[in-house]
Amino acid sequence: MAVRLSKVAREFNVGLSTIVDFLQEKGIKISSDPNAKLTDDQYSLIAKEFSTDSEAKKESNRVDLKNTRLKKETVSIDNMGNTESHQTEFISVKDEIKLESKIKVVDHIDLNKLNKPKNEEKVEEKPVEKKEEKRFAKQSAKHDALVAKGKNVDWKVVPKKIIDLNEQIENLLAIIDRLDEKYQEDIATSSNIDFFAKSIDLIDYFKAKASQVVYKVTKAMAKEKAIKLMEEVGIPEARIRYRQYPFEFSGGMRQRIVIAIALSANPDILICDEPTTALDVTIQSQILELINNLKKERNLSVIYITHDLGVVAKVADYVAVMYAGQIVEVGKVDEIFYDARHPYTWALLSALPQLGVKGEALPTIDGTPPNLFNKIKGDAFAPRNRQALAIDFEEEPPYFEVSETHKAKTWYLDPRAPKIEPPKSVQQLRQKMRAHK
Repeated sequence: MAVRLSKVAREFNVGLSTIVDFLQEKGIKISSDPNAKLTDDQYSLIAKEFSTDSEAKKESNRVDLKNTRLKKETVSIDNMGNTESHQTEFISVKDEIKLESKIKVVDHIDLNKLNKPKNEEKVEEKPVEKKEEKRFAKQSAKHDALVAKGKNVDWKVVPKKIIDLNEQIENLLAIIDRLDEKYQEDIATSSNIDFFAKSIDLIDYFKAKASQVVYKVTKAMAKEKAIKLMEEVGIPEARIRYRQYPFEFSGGMRQRIVIAIALSANPDILICDEPTTALDVTIQSQILELINNLKKERNLSVIYITHDLGVVAKVADYVAVMYAGQIVEVGKVDEIFYDARHPYTWALLSALPQLGVKGEALPTIDGTPPNLFNKIKGDAFAPRNRQALAIDFEEEPPYFEVSETHKAKTWYLDPRAPKIEPPKSVQQLRQKMRAHK
């Protein structure tokens, strides 16, 4: 392999004339042109003379300088142990000298240090531990400085949180050893043990332990997950929208972002508190359709909190009517809308615009809700109920069962109570439904 004279001069830090004179003394004629080419034999002579590494000189003397080449063979072997391919490349004498010098450097390492017992080795602190130590020291110094100045410090120094992974591994292994010993004892002492049940208990135990570990993500992972969630809830051009501010979004898009935030925790139950408030009818329909699709795709249970009975009728399977912080009636959606039994449910249904008569005012509920700071005696809805019974003001009603899925908390369902019919508007709703069917 030919090497330029100027490159050799730079490598061994000598002048061009020095190298030319040296080669002429050896009987080799060469031009003093910096671009003149040197053969491998000439390079080897120069390396022996001008190399500062004595070990490299000694080793290079052992090399045959006439047409010396080293072969490095790379052999690929498959899983069956058969040779698949061979690849050969040549290394020049120059590269050989460098390689041999590196090998000698390795040979001079003190092997006694490598055989030093592990307990005598200096364990270098991990970067995470160093960072935590630095953070704790900085925060402590700041706290102490403020106290020294006589200032009122209303915050505390966060304690160091350094986890020894080796210790944690030892703890897990110790737990497994204890479990193994317990199983061996059980096997030796009894033959009537339900090992299947014990295995399930063991799995539940490990699940509980695993749930205590916080799942952490990097910034890049969090960004990708956020963009994926934005796409899932129907945000167009999510990667561009990711950098925008809330005021740059419409009301419907902001509602979608809130849903995406709720989905980021991978919930089993999604609670939607007034999800269609302040949205126009078209956007309301889109949001409800989105939630319904997410429910099917993610196998979610969805709890709606709303005053819009139209939304309830459209999306609900079961309905719970609440008044004064209590569920006063619960049942399937058809049972609540077409067979309601509580007077408060009747009042809500009567106020539906669909049941209104043109030219007449919609029914309203008299009075105001009770103050929950005060103790409520009897039925909480009794003061606003025009058809309340005397017992409603004296004693709180229990739940009465209408069907297996339908219950109501009202004295109207007591066998001793007089029969009270629901308002005509509610009965009309039932009749309209039957006629529609």
